[in-house]
Amino acid sequence: MARRAEEGPVPDDWFGPLIRAAVYEPDPSLNRQLVDPVRNAFGRRRVQLALLDYLEAGSGADAAGAARAWYWTSAPLSYVGGSTTPTPESLAEYEAVADLRQRYRHTALRRFVTDNDLDVRRCILPGLPLDPQLYPEDMRDLVARAVEIARTSDDEYLKHRVEIQVAVHPPVPR
Repeated sequence: MARRAEEGPVPDDWFGPLIRAAVYEPDPSLNRQLVDPVRNAFGRRRVQLALLDYLEAGSGADAAGAARAWYWTSAPLSYVGGSTTPTPESLAEYEAVADLRQRYRHTALRRFVTDNDLDVRRCILPGLPLDPQLYPEDMRDLVARAVEIARTSDDEYLKHRVEIQVAVHPPVPR
């Protein structure tokens, strides 16, 4: 089905099964082979909206899978001739899903803080910005809570990963 999705137009009723396959693929590298074709066939926005539904309301396995798949849905920026200026086309594509990037950040932060499932936390943390300035004032305490959860976890991966992310964007002292 995924291979067929790369070859041209596909029936709309394939969308759900392709998204589920991407969410339930446990290997974060292999799920790209499922995400890319569904994104190319149905569009970045539709795929991201479906993944947000899994992250917001799904089971722990759903949320973990959605976080793994989300990585491959990002709109990459391309730059003009070795400069730091994005091409107009890539900037337009990037901006077209800015609202969904924000929704993902907010949803992922809430899910990380409220869901005790270790796999959920392990899958969310790498893509979770920990810069409080990226969140509205009423969510900034959740950033501090997420950092605390990861730092005090029994899981060595969470402890290591949070320090990498905090080094990039240290939390603002209260």
